[in-house]
Amino acid sequence: MNLSYPRRQKQLQTLIQKLGLPEKTPVKWQLLDLALTHPTFSAEDNYDRLEFVGDSVVRVAAAEFLWETYPQSSVGDFSALRAELVSDRILAQIADSYGFEDYLLMDKSAAGDTAGRETRLADALEAVLGALYLSTHSLQFVRPWLDRHFKEITAEILSDPARRNYKAAFQEFTQAAYKVLPEYEIKEMKQVRGNTQMFTAVVKVLGEIWGIGKGGSKKAAEQAAAKQAFEQIKIKMSIVSSQ
Repeated sequence: MNLSYPRRQKQLQTLIQKLGLPEKTPVKWQLLDLALTHPTFSAEDNYDRLEFVGDSVVRVAAAEFLWETYPQSSVGDFSALRAELVSDRILAQIADSYGFEDYLLMDKSAAGDTAGRETRLADALEAVLGALYLSTHSLQFVRPWLDRHFKEITAEILSDPARRNYKAAFQEFTQAAYKVLPEYEIKEMKQVRGNTQMFTAVVKVLGEIWGIGKGGSKKAAEQAAAKQAFEQIKIKMSIVSSQ
């Protein structure tokens, strides 16, 4: 492993300190080293499997944070907020704030791939979360620093409802429950108050309409339809369970 080099050990210790964790945090250093090793650096020993674990870890961490911080929120709001918090865009933003690229071992070809930078950083952060979780099999080394970012980002999202990603959240639900993707259709476009446009969208699952929404753009209308669809989940689930 790369930990045979004292410089690498020092790098990883510096990152742990950047995360705000105590200097003597009992991290499994080999796992953290693996979490910051890109597949182009080593085809066998890289962050792929830890990223798989970290994908679940960040979802649980986000769910716990939302449950504790916004206990009165609906399941639709929870799902939409979590979808945004665990998106590649947000995870890459968090990773970038700690300078993850300075610690990520990768081939020059990957380093020069600017188009893949966001995905690369998001994957590395998930892998690091996986490594930290597996060090204690708890969120002990995760939430103390990740919550700070979640708090700031969630406040920004709540101040701008258009940023709540109901579409991503509803897609996650339909894939889990029905193994299909929701389908969106723009049914109507009207001119209101001069040149302002108003769109009406419907979202369907297996041909059945789950939600109808309106918005000043196609995207906004689809988000509104997805939000309404969440309001139908309890009704739909109760019908299914009673059959």
